[in-house]
Amino acid sequence: MATQAPSGPGADAHLRLGLVGNGNRGVIAQRASIDDGNATVVAVSDPHPRAQDRARERFGADVAVGSDLGVLLGADLDAAFVTSLDHQHADHVVALLEAGVDVFVDKPMATTVADADRMLATARSTGSRLYVGHNMRHMPVIRLMRDLVLQGRIGQVKAVWCRYFVGDGGDRFFKDWHAERANVNTLLLQKGAHDIDVIHWLAGGYTRRVSAMGGLTVYGDVTSRTDRTGQVVTEWLDREKNWPPLAQEGLNPVVDVEDISMMTMRLDNGVFATYSECHYTPDYWRNYTIIGTEGRIENFGLGHDGVVRLWNRRTEYNAEGDEQFPIPDVEGGHHGADPALLAEFLDFVRTGAPTATSPVAAREAVAAGATAAESMRGDSGALDVPELDAALRTYFENGQRDPG
Repeated sequence: MATQAPSGPGADAHLRLGLVGNGNRGVIAQRASIDDGNATVVAVSDPHPRAQDRARERFGADVAVGSDLGVLLGADLDAAFVTSLDHQHADHVVALLEAGVDVFVDKPMATTVADADRMLATARSTGSRLYVGHNMRHMPVIRLMRDLVLQGRIGQVKAVWCRYFVGDGGDRFFKDWHAERANVNTLLLQKGAHDIDVIHWLAGGYTRRVSAMGGLTVYGDVTSRTDRTGQVVTEWLDREKNWPPLAQEGLNPVVDVEDISMMTMRLDNGVFATYSECHYTPDYWRNYTIIGTEGRIENFGLGHDGVVRLWNRRTEYNAEGDEQFPIPDVEGGHHGADPALLAEFLDFVRTGAPTATSPVAAREAVAAGATAAESMRGDSGALDVPELDAALRTYFENGQRDPG
């Protein structure tokens, strides 16, 4: 559901931006300031010296750099990007919201339901704006499939299946902080939060009951370990050298997250869904299948070289489908999603314009993923997903304002 916040400083206002966590995703703050042309990153917080040097390279010698939030809280900011470690998001966001700073927090917004709800409650109590970076809502392939659903091309949605082949999983998520439960809880949040959110968006509902299975089935057998503190993934990612998966070297000193996970969901509107991710496949892409009362659609590929196929006639095996829809070609990171996301956030800060993303939806993705992890690490039994406080839901669905 789109949200509409109270008006901001104005469509032409120059924005002073801050950044918390200048690792791999810290580049989005740089991208936002470059693409917008009327926004400047003036303060960066990161405890690691290499990340601080990277901040000066990215944002210039005049940027204020520090090891904690103090450098941002004293910088008279309009908005800030929080791309710190996942388990740090809640504390960083809450502090900034309480200081009157509007916040963009990278997905997943938190690693626990309690932290996600704390962030929403703080945004409501302070009136500061909260935006969660679920950029896949801006990916052309997702927009295309959602348009087909909204047009009624497959009737009423009844099931959504997502398979995520994480071909670079060993490089991207098992060689640094992502490999530790203490930092991410589960990769069902770190990666799956995107897909759970998309499943909810396509299905028009939120997960209320979930069960899951998974385990550390491959990377736990790799004994080579390296501390990569201060580095970023581009410094070690190598698709040729680091294959097959058991040939990986230099995994994180602690590896205790699952490398394969599968969850089953029942949504509040009766839709059933599944999500599976594997971090040692040779290919790297997501595959969605949406089944309705009058047909189904499925994507093959994510970018302009891919296609969405629709089946709506009874048949035996039909590889090409009854209709095909090319995926639009849009420039920019994540197939054009990142520029659209960043432009939407800055417009949201300036004017309170409606957004395709939703803090409530982001919280529901966390709630489903965190509850699935509890099931997966228990007896895989079905568990109820905690519901959001009704007053908080109303506040955000009413445009980040209380009614009346």
